[in-house]
Amino acid sequence: MLKKLRIGTRGSLLALTQAHMVVDALRAAHSGLDVEIVEILTSGDWKPAQGETRLMEAKGGKGQFAHEIEQRILAGDIDCGVHSLKDMPSFLPEGLKIEHFLPREDARDAFISVNYKSLEDMPAGSVVGTSSLRRQAFLLAKFPHLKVLPIRGNVPTRLEKLAQGQVDATFLALAGLKRLDLESHVTCILEPSAFLPACGQGIVGIETRSGDADVLQVFSAISCFDTTLVAIAERAALQVLDGSCHTPVGAYAELAGGRMTLRVAVAKPDGTEFFEDVVEGPVVTLEDARTMGQVVGHRLKPRLPEGIL
Repeated sequence: MLKKLRIGTRGSLLALTQAHMVVDALRAAHSGLDVEIVEILTSGDWKPAQGETRLMEAKGGKGQFAHEIEQRILAGDIDCGVHSLKDMPSFLPEGLKIEHFLPREDARDAFISVNYKSLEDMPAGSVVGTSSLRRQAFLLAKFPHLKVLPIRGNVPTRLEKLAQGQVDATFLALAGLKRLDLESHVTCILEPSAFLPACGQGIVGIETRSGDADVLQVFSAISCFDTTLVAIAERAALQVLDGSCHTPVGAYAELAGGRMTLRVAVAKPDGTEFFEDVVEGPVVTLEDARTMGQVVGHRLKPRLPEGIL
């Protein structure tokens, strides 16, 4: 039985909060297990000197949030990494896997504004701040009269930028706001039927070395099986589309009574084209979930214009 576990995480308040959620679950499941949190600065962490520039896909996109953590896992300096699953690339480096997940928090996006009650209330030319191409594309598909500007930083930083008037509104994942006890900032919640979440949104994933049996066994005691099924389905669709966590793709799976509904949408970054598909059927095994994701991905992919991803 493993005696000590080293968990790698980014140093943001949300990342540390999620790492402590994992630690609490591990200590409840394994009395006597010594767990250490190791904070790691990643190339995706925002610095004021960078300005409001998006993470560049050519440099790894949101995968930059995980790169240094993954290198430390592979080197054996830490045993695992704790991530927001929506920030993880659809394909992981060789030798690493994510197959354990905490129970999913609310996957929806939150609209936040000081002056407007909803997107429908915003007049032409109003500025919505987001560095997410998915949010930008889905917003402009429905509200082409609005303007989008990128804003970077962790959750408190983006809320402060909104309060300072840098933008008229912004989006944040409701899950992160709940985990940080900042839900009072939410103006309104966007339903998945109107605004599809990112693949894996609201899910905390645990990245481990592929053959590390002792570590995998430790995490099997705290992993949520239903969350594993929806995570696998959503990520399988993203993999078929050759998308990443930084492309304008939404994916959301719902599971009830052994049946899954999986919706996937893709939009051009300027919102001028929008493509969506949905599949529904029985899902009780990991392979069922993976197959469902692949099916909707293969149905959607031929409809997409070249270069949209």
